[in-house]
Amino acid sequence: MAHSLSSEPRDEPQGNETGKPVITLENISRIFGSGEAAVKACDRVSLSIYGGQYCSIMGQSGSGKSTLMNIIGCLDRPTSGRYLLDGVDVSSLGKSRLSRIRNRKIGFVFQRYELLSNLTALENVILPMMYAGIGQTQRRKRAEVALTRVGLAHRMDKRPSQLSGGQQQRVAIARAIVNRPVLILADEPTGALDTHSTEDVMAIFDELHQGGITIVMVTHSFEVAARSKRIIMMSDGKMTHANMAPEDLHSLTPM
Repeated sequence: MAHSLSSEPRDEPQGNETGKPVITLENISRIFGSGEAAVKACDRVSLSIYGGQYCSIMGQSGSGKSTLMNIIGCLDRPTSGRYLLDGVDVSSLGKSRLSRIRNRKIGFVFQRYELLSNLTALENVILPMMYAGIGQTQRRKRAEVALTRVGLAHRMDKRPSQLSGGQQQRVAIARAIVNRPVLILADEPTGALDTHSTEDVMAIFDELHQGGITIVMVTHSFEVAARSKRIIMMSDGKMTHANMAPEDLHSLTPM
């Protein structure tokens, strides 16, 4: 590894990042099973991610990156440790309050888009705003702005089956940003896309980052990870590097 690599989170934000951590993990562990069959999917992970940072999480299958992603996304609870999301301790919140915080503070982008097939692109983007209690007129206006931002102003009335994979993922990104979350979580967002669509989608993430949105992305792709500014490496449930620079990826064996 290059000498500049560090296993400790950096102390200060850089560039267009804010001085306020959006994510603070303190000794987070997630254990599945018990006794001799217990598996530490996350093992005492401590990490801070500041507002405006663009991070990738990488690691072999079984490294703990998906478990870490689920905890950050409030989709799973840590067995032990403390998690502050935008200053709120969400480690032990009830399901109802956790769901509300997840809806308002986190936008999700998944590998397989997760769009509702019976709804148009516009209706798919409107849906999370309905759960957030945003009024009908405002919902439509914000959904149209979000779809225009990802280059789909001309495809708002189309259902997922009428859109290419790249277009469906752009709808998913519009849906993720429409509630103006503090964090975008992307789980292998280019895993089902061809090279051209991957470039289109990554260009949108680049633009969102330039606009100051905090992005955390799980990926196996070295090319995708290299577009981010900070790479977090996981292995056997442990965080082996918290601040790998994209230029240091050449020293690793492709996954």
